[in-house]
Amino acid sequence: MNSEAPAALPSLGADVVESAIAVLREHGSRITPARRLLLTALREPGHHSAGQIAAAVREHAPDVHLTTVYRNLDDLEQLHVVDRTYVSHGPATYHLSSAAHGHLACEACGSIAELPGEAFRTLTETATSLRGFEINPARFAIPGRCAHCRETTVRGRRPRPISDEPNG
Repeated sequence: MNSEAPAALPSLGADVVESAIAVLREHGSRITPARRLLLTALREPGHHSAGQIAAAVREHAPDVHLTTVYRNLDDLEQLHVVDRTYVSHGPATYHLSSAAHGHLACEACGSIAELPGEAFRTLTETATSLRGFEINPARFAIPGRCAHCRETTVRGRRPRPISDEPNG
């Protein structure tokens, strides 16, 4: 399997699944019904846990096991079709690869926001020049508080509770 990164997939329009399938075919990967359903589930905006993706796949194919979903996600990640992001203490989240970007995770409500990769340039350059360390900001989220939760805290109200599953 060639792990060279293809160009970013197009935005989440109707062709994104077919674009992802074309990348898989270029690398000699099989296009199974479960893999096609998984890609269709990932077309939905946001960052999804493997459990959420499995639930979406099982709506159409109830016999698909969670291990199949994880195995496919791993294969798709190696081909740079899917990005895995670690958000706080929750499960890893997945989304279709797109233009370089990083993530901000609200510690109060669990929301995830994306920032263009340019926003992380100084951090990545500093890590490389001082430590020889290459950072991939798409793989992690920087914790903090979103504007809504900051505003409610300033007004003396409690922010929304953190949900079990991150949302996008």
